[in-house]
Amino acid sequence: MKAIRYIYVVVMDAFYTFLADDGWAIASHIALSTLMALFPFLIVLTSLAGFFGSKELADQAASLMLQVWPKQVADSISGEVHDVLTTTRTGLLTIGAALSLYFASNGVEALRIALNRAYAVVEMRSWYWLRLESIAYTIIAAFTALAMAFLIVLGPLIIEAARRHIPLFVESNESILTWVRYGISIGALVVALIILHAWLPAGRRSFLQILPGIVFTIVASLISSIVFGQYLARFANNYVTMYAGLASVIIALVFLYFIAAIFVYGGELNAAIIKSRLPHGVSLQAAQSLKHAETRA
Repeated sequence: MKAIRYIYVVVMDAFYTFLADDGWAIASHIALSTLMALFPFLIVLTSLAGFFGSKELADQAASLMLQVWPKQVADSISGEVHDVLTTTRTGLLTIGAALSLYFASNGVEALRIALNRAYAVVEMRSWYWLRLESIAYTIIAAFTALAMAFLIVLGPLIIEAARRHIPLFVESNESILTWVRYGISIGALVVALIILHAWLPAGRRSFLQILPGIVFTIVASLISSIVFGQYLARFANNYVTMYAGLASVIIALVFLYFIAAIFVYGGELNAAIIKSRLPHGVSLQAAQSLKHAETRA
C-alpha cells in the first residue's frame, strides 16, 4: 500500500509540474520543430548517402525512421518523404545543405528546452556552443541512420548465409527482416532517449535516474501509436474533410504532439522521482544549485 501511494504521489507531482512548466505548450513547440526539422534532416541524409555513393541507404534510413509510426501517419507523409529522397543533390558542402543542417538541429534545441525545464536546470553554456552541439547530434543521428540502413541492406545476404548453416531456424526473409527492422528502430529509440536525457540538458544524471522516464516514454509512445493508428483507421476522413490538402501535415503534427507530450512528461517523471529522494524541504532547484556549486569548487 505504501508503494502504491508513493507511485501515486510521484505521478501526480510530475503531472502538476508538467502543467506548471507549460508542458502542453512545450510539446506543441517540439512537435512543430520536429516536423519542420524532419525534411531538412532528410535532405542532410540524402546528401550524406549521395556522398557515399548510395541513395538507397537514405531510402532505407527513412523507412526505419517511420517504422514505429502508425501506418496511417507514415502513409500520410510518405509521398513528401519520397519526393525529398529522390531529389538530386549537387553536393554535400553546399549552402542549401548547410542551412538544412542548421534547421534540422532546431528539433534538438526544442528537446533541450523541454528537458532543461523538466530537470529544473539553468543553462550556463554559450548559445553558439549549444547550437554546435545540436548540429553534432544531428550529424551523428544521420550517420547512425545510414549505418542501420546499411545493416538492413545487408540483411538478405546475412539471412541467406545463415540459411545454409541453420536452415531449420531460418525460414522467411521477409518475416525476419520485419522483426529486425522493428528491433533496430526500437533499439535506436532507446539509445537516443538515453543520450537525450543524460547529456542534452544542463547538468548530469545517472542512468538509474533517467531510466523511469525512458521506460515510460517507450511504453506510452507504443500505446499511443497503436491507439492513434486505430483512431485514424476509423476517422481519417474527418481530417481530409476539415483540412483538405493539409490533412497529411495535420495528421503528422497531431501524432508528434502526443509523442512530444509523452517525452516531456517522461522528463518530469524523472525529476519527480529525484525530488522525492531529496531531504524534506529541499527543492530540486536548490539541490541542482548545490550540486553545481560543489562541481565548480
